[in-house]
Amino acid sequence: MIPEVYNFPMTAVLPERAIRVLPDRLISQIAAGEVVERPASVVKELLENALDAGALSIDVRLEAGGVKSIRVADDGDGIGQGDLGLALTRHATSKIASLDDLENVVSLGFRGEALAAIASVADLTLMSRARGSSQAFAVEHGAAPHPAALGAGTVVLVGDLFARIPARRKFLKSEPTEFAHCAETVRRIALSRPDCSLTLTHNGRATLHFKAGSLRARIAQALGDDFVATAREVDVTAGPLTLQGLIGSPADARSGRDAQYFFVNGRFVRDRVLQHALRAAYADVLHGDRHPAFALFLNLPPAGVDVNVHPAKIEVRFRDAQGIHQFVARAVAAALAGGAGAVPVPQASVYAAANAPGNVAPAMAPAASPTATPASATLAWGGTSGSLLGQAGVPQSPTAYASFISQALRVADAAPPLYASAPNAAPLPAGDLPLGHALAQLHGVYILAQNAAGLVVVDMHAAHERILYEAFKSALDERRVASQPLLIPATFPAERIEVAAAEDHGETLAALGFEIAPLSETSLVVRAVPALLVDADAKALARDVLAELREFGSGEVLTRHRDELLSTMACHAAVRANRRLSLPEMDALLRRMEDTERSGQCNHGRPTWAQVSLADLDRLFLRGR
Repeated sequence: MIPEVYNFPMTAVLPERAIRVLPDRLISQIAAGEVVERPASVVKELLENALDAGALSIDVRLEAGGVKSIRVADDGDGIGQGDLGLALTRHATSKIASLDDLENVVSLGFRGEALAAIASVADLTLMSRARGSSQAFAVEHGAAPHPAALGAGTVVLVGDLFARIPARRKFLKSEPTEFAHCAETVRRIALSRPDCSLTLTHNGRATLHFKAGSLRARIAQALGDDFVATAREVDVTAGPLTLQGLIGSPADARSGRDAQYFFVNGRFVRDRVLQHALRAAYADVLHGDRHPAFALFLNLPPAGVDVNVHPAKIEVRFRDAQGIHQFVARAVAAALAGGAGAVPVPQASVYAAANAPGNVAPAMAPAASPTATPASATLAWGGTSGSLLGQAGVPQSPTAYASFISQALRVADAAPPLYASAPNAAPLPAGDLPLGHALAQLHGVYILAQNAAGLVVVDMHAAHERILYEAFKSALDERRVASQPLLIPATFPAERIEVAAAEDHGETLAALGFEIAPLSETSLVVRAVPALLVDADAKALARDVLAELREFGSGEVLTRHRDELLSTMACHAAVRANRRLSLPEMDALLRRMEDTERSGQCNHGRPTWAQVSLADLDRLFLRGR
């Protein structure tokens, strides 16, 4: 018997009714629920229309967070008198005329829903003067166009949003919150078109002004000069694909994702394939739960991306999602791969730190060695390791790594000794070296060096850890991953999509050390796994790897797990705190940092060095005053 708590009273029974066609106004109001969520939605649609019309200057004015009124004026091509009334009709657009146009759409808008949807939930006046016309005209929803006074372009006035739908209006937030969403929308549009100037005014007060200029200047206007000063440039082309923009330094990562902007063919999007590619590229250099800031612009043939996925057009679907994922991940990873000193880092302002209110300098003491379990124990990863392979857990056998460790160490040792200076080599001027020349060692923990900009402070353990980590990775990558046949092959029932993935990615699986084959349309057999993962649950491991390959076309699950282990190895092998180094040894470490990829951060994402400028030192000692 169903418990009483689940007995819902049937107080109202819907009468049987005939099927009927809904009135146009009700249809528009229902559609508006998908297109118009809040004032920011209106601002977005009107700005996109202005850009599609060729506008190079747009002025946005809001009152009460956009709830009371929204005015968007542009200097675009305008709308002729004959089309003005039609512009407020549902599914009326000049941007597409056929399915072929839809599959190759290059405009921001194309559905012909926006103006009609807005007019159904607010008071809307559309004024426009077509380019070359001597007269402007205006139209309100349901009325005929009439002459109006307007110099050029188009002005759209939207008032009392959701006044006719009180149930929708009560879901709006406070005025500051709604305005914040509108401002963010303007910022996104401004980033997408640096050649267009935009101004945002709220309650009569100018709050944002973006001047037309270069992409770098526009990013500085939107994300700040500090971001641009330490950001790394991305400019990669592969066939029809291009990726441009700036990505934040790992040392400048943030606690939230509020400064992440990705554009596809000029359209701001939030796409899980792209988000995953960025996470994969930054995985080796970010500390903890920090998030990078970036402004990236991906361009590809319109036929390669479907923008008709969501009414708000903020989501897309790629024809070749795996190819896009790998292209973006590799391009961003390459930009992050420079050695220490190759790119700017946030400067450590000793003046600001010393003069911070209530600041008390801590007593300097030799740092304790990092707390870590013995090496033999760290090789026994269990299911408690968090995000390694979902819930499967991948226990490791110490013996499985014995030969690899010895080989990796031999490769690292074959390189020039870490703490040896080149014989008979004249020292280069400090100005020619990004990290300069070593001056001294501080408390057995930090190396102090002088370069052209001022003082460099290096965490020697963190720096050496990254150097060894990259050497270990190179040693492993230069040889094929060893495969270990299973004594008893593991068979398991599988979804058809998993069987298809095993067949489609056979070469990739083999390169990763797997032998996975279909037994039937609904079952798979695992005959071999990577030797490094021989103690893992073969079935769970196979499922996770197939899911990864199916989704992104890469073995990131295995790479991530392998890199965590190599990071632990490097941490134990790196030089410890309190070890005394000679000046030639310190200089050698600085040179290896400059030549090692990603050496600006240790394996855990923490910075390995910091720059203190001469200007900061001058301010600290009041020089020039």
